[in-house]
Amino acid sequence: MSFNAVVKEGTFNPSTRRGGTLRLARTDDFDSLDPADTYYAYTWNFIRLLGRSLVGYVNGRSGVPELVPDLAESLGEASDDGRTWTYRLRRGVLFDDGTPVTSEDVRYAVLRSNFPGSVYGPEPEVVRGGPQYLAQYLTGPDGVEAPDPHTVVFRLKEPFAGFDYLAALPTTIPVRADRDTYPEERPGPDACGPYRTAEYVRGKLLRLERNPHWDAATDPIRTALPDEITVALGVSGEEVDRLLRSGEADIDLAGVGVQPETQDQLLADAGLRERVDNPHTGFVWLYCINSRIGPLADVHARRAVQYATDKLAMREAYGGEPAGDIATTLLPPGIHGYAPYDRYPVGPDATGDVEAARRELRLAGLPDGFETKIAARRDRRKEYNAALALSAALARVGIRAEVLPFSSGEYFNKVAGVPAYLREHGIGIVMFGWAADFPDGFGYLQQICDSRAIKSAGNQNLGELRSTRVDTLLDSGSRVTDADVRAGIWASVDRAAMDEAVMCPYMYVKSVIYRGSRVTNVRMSQAYGMYDYAVMGVEDASSED
Repeated sequence: MSFNAVVKEGTFNPSTRRGGTLRLARTDDFDSLDPADTYYAYTWNFIRLLGRSLVGYVNGRSGVPELVPDLAESLGEASDDGRTWTYRLRRGVLFDDGTPVTSEDVRYAVLRSNFPGSVYGPEPEVVRGGPQYLAQYLTGPDGVEAPDPHTVVFRLKEPFAGFDYLAALPTTIPVRADRDTYPEERPGPDACGPYRTAEYVRGKLLRLERNPHWDAATDPIRTALPDEITVALGVSGEEVDRLLRSGEADIDLAGVGVQPETQDQLLADAGLRERVDNPHTGFVWLYCINSRIGPLADVHARRAVQYATDKLAMREAYGGEPAGDIATTLLPPGIHGYAPYDRYPVGPDATGDVEAARRELRLAGLPDGFETKIAARRDRRKEYNAALALSAALARVGIRAEVLPFSSGEYFNKVAGVPAYLREHGIGIVMFGWAADFPDGFGYLQQICDSRAIKSAGNQNLGELRSTRVDTLLDSGSRVTDADVRAGIWASVDRAAMDEAVMCPYMYVKSVIYRGSRVTNVRMSQAYGMYDYAVMGVEDASSED
């Protein structure tokens, strides 16, 4: 074994051994196990154990994830004009009660997630916190059809060259209408993957057991090695680290890395370092500056915040250099469309440009600064400490920013993703982390930059960016099939969005993650930027070959 073995070797401790219990731990609960209502990368990674979308991902040889058919027999068949996409379902895929999965189940899932009024009636009181790409591109509820039990047809308002990426979203995981529990919260998707929910005590425990009707012959993505998977929920970050080191847990589900104190101990101990991986995750840590709240409605006030930011101190809150590289662009290296750019230089040591910040405050008519509030997740202690570092840096130029703590489970569907809540409470800055919804510049930028993606709940355009130039560039890029031309457009979107100063990227993320001694078949998921839970196994005395 060696430090960063998973990154160096591709797959660490390969195995096909079945059996045992894989034990995961998490500092809070899932945002939601409903495939229509989740937007955390770790939930998207995990929920694949329960449900299957039309299309999925495997790791590609070039370091970019590869699209593969999952529930569908093949990738989508596009019409000549790019406005109609057809998928045919694999035969023999069953729900956990033995009922066949049909195209109507996929159609219903798409409607309830993207057009809930067509299922539940006008203006249903339901929060859908998941991605809304399909609502944006389909002609409407009539834009998804199930002409026979094995065929799903999508009709688009305009061509979209990368529609297979949208078919890989959790919102195409089938849902049976007769099992829909609306308005009650769902304990997970209707199981058509290798596992089903056996027990779920919100905030405490999730336990998965095998789906007796899952057939490995129909599934090119999942290995289903463990007999059971448990997730300890609502555990403090320090306790998660203790559970990992003591052997009482195998993996931290969130995949964001250990606490700073633990990180120092792991990296300083040669024996412990052998169980540590330090990959780039594809995430960017950033914060969003809401362009509709108080003084921050003025672009110069937002630019003052950008210049005053001490990115070095914020990185130190995550544990210093092993936590990542100082960021200056929205797109991270490794995403097609990334181009080096620094709109708001904060000095050679990345501690901020105080004079530039004061100049922008004068241009905003606020020479003495102003007051605002910062939202951060308290159970993500590194993020919370980074928010405190940001507040301290802003205070140097008279910007007084109080840090408000929230829990991860409520953060997006009740606080950060609800513009009305932010306005009501005067929260002008929101701590945030972002990775591509799918591995293309559009998949990274559209939800956080497109004015048409702003939603009353489940919103991801947290700065409420409204830019005709950005919207036009996104539209033009979505139609382009030439990858190099498309990459140039995404770089232009990045620059145009940064000029509006509604988002401040401060770190291209690397994680310091610890794997327990029992786990097998450990690899990074290129699509989700963390360990691939769909293939992981565990060594156990009861395991079988």
